[in-house]
Amino acid sequence: MSIVSGTLAERIKIWPFFLFAAILTGIIYPISMGWQWGGGWLSVAGFSDFAGSTLVHAAGGAAALAGAIVLGARSGRFSSRGEAKPMAPFAASSIPLATLGVFILWLGWFGFNGGSQLAAGTLEDVSSVATIYINTNLAAGGGVLAAATVSRVIGGKTDVVMMLNGAIAGLVGITAEPLTPSPLAAIFIGAIAGVLMYFSTKLLFKMKIDDVVGAIPAHLVAGVWGTLAVPLTNGDVSFGAQFLGTISVVVFVFVVSFIVFLIMKNTVGLRISKEAERLGTDKAEVGVIAYGIRD
Repeated sequence: MSIVSGTLAERIKIWPFFLFAAILTGIIYPISMGWQWGGGWLSVAGFSDFAGSTLVHAAGGAAALAGAIVLGARSGRFSSRGEAKPMAPFAASSIPLATLGVFILWLGWFGFNGGSQLAAGTLEDVSSVATIYINTNLAAGGGVLAAATVSRVIGGKTDVVMMLNGAIAGLVGITAEPLTPSPLAAIFIGAIAGVLMYFSTKLLFKMKIDDVVGAIPAHLVAGVWGTLAVPLTNGDVSFGAQFLGTISVVVFVFVVSFIVFLIMKNTVGLRISKEAERLGTDKAEVGVIAYGIRD
């Protein structure tokens, strides 16, 4: 749910968000995950997603995309020409805290991917977990370096925010298959995820889709790439099965989420008032001020 909440931050009402969270985690996720991890039809078809590049991350990104389209952009986020604008009077939060948050995610991913081995009772299992750890770390590093390079070459600056999302994109990309790639292949998978994250972020700007934290590029786009890349290192998996599983999960989650958001928009309402948006949702919806920073 952090994928959806990050994307829709600063303009969604808190109780409709809680309602959607219950629907996503209680109904939508279990259905699509059951297709694979519950021994469902995708499992029978040969689809492979070790720890959830598509089943967790791309699915969450698809739900976030649906919400962002229905909810609309924050007031003043885009110019008339579609260019992204700084959100005055709010500062871009705290880059050191954002970096710390990514580092915590990075550390937690070892448990996320390594724990998905689901066994550590044999030497083979322990060796597999160690390989998963190595490839997970290398993919994240590949995403960071790729995002740093692309942002410097194209944007003229080494964009720290892009680097942070590059790490997450690399982690998401390797999650579908962290065991079979070689170390070099893991770096490649993470690096491609970082590059795709960068360009899809720019694409969302052009489409005036407001993703506050860049979760759609880092989770949906990188998740799709990582899942489709599995046959590059795992010869037991076919591109056809990966494409079928990826498109089925993403389309299902997007369509159902879009319908749910649309129903809520036309019944209980989704968006806070312009005055509440000006004050910030921390103060307007929760009654506290999380950050006292202003530009």
